[in-house]
Amino acid sequence: MTTLLQAVNLTKRFGGLTAVDHASLDVNAGEVIGLVGDNGAGKSTFIKMIAGVYQPDEGEIIFNGKKVALSSPREARNLGIETIYQDLALAENLDVGSNIFLGREIKRPYLGGLVHTLNRPKMRSESAGILSRLDIPIASLTQQIRNLSGGQRQAVAIARTIYWNARLVIMDEPTAALGVAEQRKVLKLVRTLSEQGVPVIIISHNMQDVFAVSDRIIVMRRAKKVGELIAKKTTPDEVVSLMVGAEAVHEMGVIPRGLEDEAPSA
Repeated sequence: MTTLLQAVNLTKRFGGLTAVDHASLDVNAGEVIGLVGDNGAGKSTFIKMIAGVYQPDEGEIIFNGKKVALSSPREARNLGIETIYQDLALAENLDVGSNIFLGREIKRPYLGGLVHTLNRPKMRSESAGILSRLDIPIASLTQQIRNLSGGQRQAVAIARTIYWNARLVIMDEPTAALGVAEQRKVLKLVRTLSEQGVPVIIISHNMQDVFAVSDRIIVMRRAKKVGELIAKKTTPDEVVSLMVGAEAVHEMGVIPRGLEDEAPSA
């Protein structure tokens, strides 16, 4: 199995607060990683270092076998690391094609090349192609994003990352505020990405969703990584026990990484 990303002993401090404390993560091609933890556990800060939003104070990031220093989200995107946050970063007054090409619009010459105008038909055609590849049904690509359902908006955000050759997709609470049927559609998209060789890191508080798609589950608590579990060999109860601080033992008899030196919670 090809390892695409290695985050090694990443640490991030904000003044006297350590938000992430020597946390490590490997991500393999086509793998889905569930990243879980209570509020304030360090999950968002951890993935923001991988996404180039924050720069680690310690540790290193290795992508595709090379050590990288990500000074901005743009640098991460240039490598193929795409992050979909809860707000999706979609322009609600624009149509589907315009959102997929937002900031990277296709243009065509006008008046003999003196000016360039947006090539909307080309953008819609390309958008239809990527939506079809991901099996995303949207009746009309000319309708504004504000008229789409929550699941369809999430699908457009995912389609945008894949069109621009995402090699790793990070999703922050992708099913939050969605109905059951739309949650299933988004999880199906995650599986589709995995089947096409694109690894996905999912941050979620929804254990059912995490177990539905994850190959491995990473647990964080109080800025530290306290567990790394194979989804098929663990249970939601074991994951929650790690999140809240209870000591647990893997089915194979190994104490989760990071708990060896910690005292049991009162």
